[in-house]
Amino acid sequence: MNRDDIARDDDFTGRYARYKRGKMLFGLFLAAALLAVAVYSICAGSVYVSVGQILRALSGHGDRMNEIILWNIRLPRVFAAIIAGMSLALAGCVMQCLLRNPLASPFTMGISQAAGFGAAFALIVLAPGNVHIAGIPGAVLNNPYTVTLFAFAGSVIGIIVILSLAKFAGLSPQAMILSGVAMGTLFNAATMLLQYFAEDIKVASVIFWTFGDMGRVAKADVMVMLLVAVPAFFYFMRNRRAYNILAGGEDTAKSLGVRTGRLRFAGMLAASIITSVCVAFLGIIGFVGLVAPHMVRAVIGNDNRYLIPISAVFGALLLLGADTLSRTIMPPAVLPVGILTSFMGVPLFICLILKKRRP
Repeated sequence: MNRDDIARDDDFTGRYARYKRGKMLFGLFLAAALLAVAVYSICAGSVYVSVGQILRALSGHGDRMNEIILWNIRLPRVFAAIIAGMSLALAGCVMQCLLRNPLASPFTMGISQAAGFGAAFALIVLAPGNVHIAGIPGAVLNNPYTVTLFAFAGSVIGIIVILSLAKFAGLSPQAMILSGVAMGTLFNAATMLLQYFAEDIKVASVIFWTFGDMGRVAKADVMVMLLVAVPAFFYFMRNRRAYNILAGGEDTAKSLGVRTGRLRFAGMLAASIITSVCVAFLGIIGFVGLVAPHMVRAVIGNDNRYLIPISAVFGALLLLGADTLSRTIMPPAVLPVGILTSFMGVPLFICLILKKRRP
């Protein structure tokens, strides 16, 4: 090997090191921003709790009221936002890769709408137990665990239908997107049919559930979300190189030994499950799974080795920031975070589209 070859190798090694360092620094910056927003979110609210009071409450030597606020309200809400944001962003990122379509997300695949139908069925038809909804006089939200169970069941039905069509009818990735849109429309129509024949109070309960709200989550719910999200994250990370190969084309991936059908089916199933769990506990939260991967991709590119973990961190930051803003923008009122993410997501997504169209 001559000197020119050695120099070229050294130059390539240096550029690759800078490539990795830039992505890692961006990920660390987002992680630091997530930590800062989490601390502020724990402090902020109708009752302000300082960092010192938080530390004393965590050590068990704080004021009793601060301990109740911290352990029963603020921490479950913050952790739920972080886990849900990570899950939705992961699901959107993996779906976009597997289907090779930038419009793929839990919302466009009809999973959220299927969960909404399951919740509406439980709220209107079954009516088990009563829990009064704050801020809606006379409205009743039925037993939350029954609603959660049926919301999860509805989303699983949607998943099974779409994946079955893909497996047995041989649908292309593009056709899977269209199938998801059709399934979402079908479940929306079924939900509206239930609402048409329901009492006004039950209709209000359904609408309240579909808003998407972190305030309804309990500590046990957070643990369930975490136990589902962590294995899915490690599964996606284990297959991140295969996702990169699949991005080069179906034929190329098959020639390199990637079992594309199995990879796509398992990845879509895992992404759908983590989405359905979040939607079942928190309601419908739109645009996080669609926008977060696009915004990260615009900064670091399409390499799934970095795109998957950094999208998860940014999704957590995006949803936690939106939830914190929803609690502090119009105090003492608390806006449903699903409304805020939609208002934030639409203009951001339009900006991304316009940016891609520029020469």
